[in-house]
Amino acid sequence: MREPNLPRMKTFGSALRLWAGMLACGVAVLLGSVLIGGADSSVAASWKALVGSTGTPMDAIVWQLRIPRSVAACGVGGLLAVSGCLMQILVRNPLADPYTLGLSGGAAVGALGAMLAGAGAVATALGAAAGALVACVAVFVLAHRDLLARARAAQREDSTDLILIGVMLAAGLGAIVSMMLVLAPDRNLRGMLFWMMGDLSGVANWLLPVATLAACVLLVVPLGRQLNLLMRGEESASALGVRPNVVKSAIFVIASIATAVAVTTAGTVGFVGLVVPHALRRVVGNDQRVLLPACAIGGGIVVTIADTISRVVADPIQLPVGAVMAIIGVPTFMFLLVRRR
Repeated sequence: MREPNLPRMKTFGSALRLWAGMLACGVAVLLGSVLIGGADSSVAASWKALVGSTGTPMDAIVWQLRIPRSVAACGVGGLLAVSGCLMQILVRNPLADPYTLGLSGGAAVGALGAMLAGAGAVATALGAAAGALVACVAVFVLAHRDLLARARAAQREDSTDLILIGVMLAAGLGAIVSMMLVLAPDRNLRGMLFWMMGDLSGVANWLLPVATLAACVLLVVPLGRQLNLLMRGEESASALGVRPNVVKSAIFVIASIATAVAVTTAGTVGFVGLVVPHALRRVVGNDQRVLLPACAIGGGIVVTIADTISRVVADPIQLPVGAVMAIIGVPTFMFLLVRRR
């Protein structure tokens, strides 16, 4: 049987040039994020602290605050964008992303529960990870029969049920979060609200999101051809040697781990997994072998820019990066939607 028409992959050289160009842009954005600060710190002073020890407080600001925060923003953005792209492949629905399917709600319940118990930063991060993973398992268990049913009855291509499961779970978890905020003592309320809106100011482990992002990309890129075939339908993918249930399970596990690490690091930062894959598809096409690495880089660029804006636009007050990302993401997504129509 001949393979169906797949999204045509760029030549390896052109794909490398694309990724190299995006990496160069990402490095420039990362450098700008490190050098740009509030009104009390100049770019020249930040550069001197970056390239050599000056014996001033700027050294600590650059090396202990800005660099970990900016690197973590790159990792978090890449994880959310890759996770969103994988979720859209999984359910073949452009509205799918980690937050639509309720994963962020589970992480929020776990983290806020730890905060209410008076736990420290490590316990809060573990609570967020546990909540995200529990939500992942819940969605997977509730949707598993639906996935198998579609595999046995290939004529049913609608993924509405799976989206509805995630939306309903997210609504229920959102209600639990609201009750936690009402019951929270005043001394914990500000920190809980900032975490809910996305916050990178207190990053404890900035290497974790970067390492997880690299591992996710290395795992999903070899699956690029199977993902392309799966997007064309489970029946044709099965006829060409793809095992849809195995590939779907792998997608869900990888996307869930990526979301858990991102939410654990930065709280709830929305719109990245929804906007970045849509924007990049208009540039690089829909070949997953090219798109997924591009999402890893592009998501990091977008969140790093949003985090830089959140630090400097209202200096000395720092805005939640999730709120800034929403302000950027809503008009961008509406523009992309109108252009597609």
